[in-house]
Amino acid sequence: MSTLLRTDDLRVGYDGRVVCDGVTMDIVAGSLTAIIGPNACGKSTLLRAMARILPASAGSVLLDGRDVAAFRTKELARSLGLLPQTSAAPEGIRVADLVARGRHPHQRAFDRWSQTDEHAVKRALEVTGTTDLSGQLVDELSGGQRQRVWLAMVLAQDTPLLLLDEPTTFLDIAHQYGLLDLFRRLRDDDARTIVVVLHDLNQAARYADSLIVMKEGHVVAAGAPSDVITAEMVAHVYGLPCRILSDPETGTPMVVPLASPGDRTGPDASREPRRGITRLGA
Repeated sequence: MSTLLRTDDLRVGYDGRVVCDGVTMDIVAGSLTAIIGPNACGKSTLLRAMARILPASAGSVLLDGRDVAAFRTKELARSLGLLPQTSAAPEGIRVADLVARGRHPHQRAFDRWSQTDEHAVKRALEVTGTTDLSGQLVDELSGGQRQRVWLAMVLAQDTPLLLLDEPTTFLDIAHQYGLLDLFRRLRDDDARTIVVVLHDLNQAARYADSLIVMKEGHVVAAGAPSDVITAEMVAHVYGLPCRILSDPETGTPMVVPLASPGDRTGPDASREPRRGITRLGA
């Protein structure tokens, strides 16, 4: 399989501080890749550099063999879509109008709204479960609803490459897995290439074809989840003692943190509920 996106000895940062240094990695076309690592390790910075939001101070980002610095702005926006961690919507804008902004890279001056534009917006609303919200003001939505609406805008952009920074933030567990299932369908049915930053290691291991592990601005491991997710890696990168089991549903690696002595339960453990917690049925 061919490489669609590559970083080569990339160095990037902001405010005079280097955040990622010497990052070399390959993203295979048609794959779902998860970037994992502890807070402040450079995951979001790396994603922003891939999208040319942050300029590289050394090294390069190559999209289909071409440096992203050489792309015109709209040309790059037709090639990759970025969902950042946080976004601010214009005051008073409705959901349908915000999602429609995803079509801007495909339109030239004085172009009329086309059936292709209409179909892209309609499908983006449908797959993110936001069709019923289309007439509402973005300001009135919950955090989880807004997150799905922003994703809909990125999907309406209809790019072959999606860069998604913690897209499951603010979502309940059902919507988290719903989105991850959607990403897998986009990979399989639409041949999209997806790079997603995730914090949940078990979700990353279950859904991603490959993982990129970062620590302190460097890539410390990369490969298939079965090769990358080890107790040694989790202890080294996160400082968390754990056991790696096989997910009973998928067979993928599952991280189970080791219990501290005070957390252990068993035949000799007190069965009385903690003060302030009421047992169901009591």
